[in-house]
Amino acid sequence: MKYYPLPSELFRFNRQRFMEQIPTGSLAIFHSNDLMPRSGDTFFPFRQNNDLYYLSGIEQEETVLLLFPGCTKSGFEEVLFIRKPNERLLRYEGEQLTPTKARRFSGIEKVLWLDEYEAILRELILLSERVYLNLDEHDRFHSPVLTRNQRMAQQLNAQYPAHQYQRSGPLVKRLRMVKSPAEVDAIQQAVNITGQAFTEVLKMLEPGVQEYEVEATITASFLQQRATGHAYDPIIASGANTCVLHYTNNNKPCREGELLLMDFGAEYAFYAADITRTIPVSGRFSERQRAVYDAVLKVQRESIKMLLPGTDLDEYHREVGRLMEAELLALGLIDSTDVKNQDPKQPAYKKYFMHGTSHHLGLDVHDPGLRYEPVQAGNVFTCEPAIYIPEEKIGIRLENNILVTEKGPIDLSARVPIEASEIEAWMNGAS
Repeated sequence: MKYYPLPSELFRFNRQRFMEQIPTGSLAIFHSNDLMPRSGDTFFPFRQNNDLYYLSGIEQEETVLLLFPGCTKSGFEEVLFIRKPNERLLRYEGEQLTPTKARRFSGIEKVLWLDEYEAILRELILLSERVYLNLDEHDRFHSPVLTRNQRMAQQLNAQYPAHQYQRSGPLVKRLRMVKSPAEVDAIQQAVNITGQAFTEVLKMLEPGVQEYEVEATITASFLQQRATGHAYDPIIASGANTCVLHYTNNNKPCREGELLLMDFGAEYAFYAADITRTIPVSGRFSERQRAVYDAVLKVQRESIKMLLPGTDLDEYHREVGRLMEAELLALGLIDSTDVKNQDPKQPAYKKYFMHGTSHHLGLDVHDPGLRYEPVQAGNVFTCEPAIYIPEEKIGIRLENNILVTEKGPIDLSARVPIEASEIEAWMNGAS
């Protein structure tokens, strides 16, 4: 790992909270992600299953975690299985996880080799009253590829059809929504790394620079600061590309007079940052660009104020829409007739701001959350209003990362330059 390991107390705390949510006598099973074939004899880089990492702190492939509160077999309430290294693994991949290291990272005392898993699972599952399965649930995404957790669930259903099976996903989702101080620290570190990379871009950008050169500057800065890499594919969009919401080709030149929209975030200790900034390629905003920029920034600042415990997310997004409507009227992009005749299901402002304003942030850049429940203290949200004007090649999105607290929202990205004048000062060597 490039990052400094998070304290094992975090993972102990997460397991304790999870096991308090399931009845005594329940067995919960968490598998690592698969190694995904790329081509020939190579694999895509491995990324651990986030729920398994959340409960164990282990990032190595071929790992299984069993949690069994009240297990009648002494010492088996928490069991971690890891891959047993052989000579070939050590030769080709180097140092592997050992039981001693796994105990130190996870805080789990009983760490066994994976070749013991089948026999122990059979004994424990027959001692259990119900089984909790982790099925990689997301209400806005369905993969046609079965995950390891899903395949193992099918096998268990076939082998032990008389058992009662439950979903661990809703329980872990609820826990992951509320970040502990150690998690907030990890997100803050990811944000700090991202902010430093942004200032490096401010110093190097000029007309003629390629989008991929900007991406390279960001990537280098991430790695130099112990980040694992990017938390998601970076969007480095200049000119007309600023109006393409998920543009990731990053292969066009940045031209004089255009804007550059950058949506990127570092991953540190598996936790994500998600920052967006839009800057002038030439170092100065035009009058029109500045007017749109200030409108977006105004909406963002008012939106952040509403991220309070108890806020209803649907009403929050409606209120952001009303704020955006006022700014678009002032910019002349819509008029009172557009507003009067708008379809309530597709308000007039949606022509220029068509996506949501906030999503949960954590181990996933779009972290799981219960969208129909009020905002809670400990949630971390993005706040990313935007205005896209394709006919003017102006797309401006500004995104900060916000911690919700009982005392009010805390902007974890407050130190990342965002004022138009501050950005111009950085770009012209006067910061």
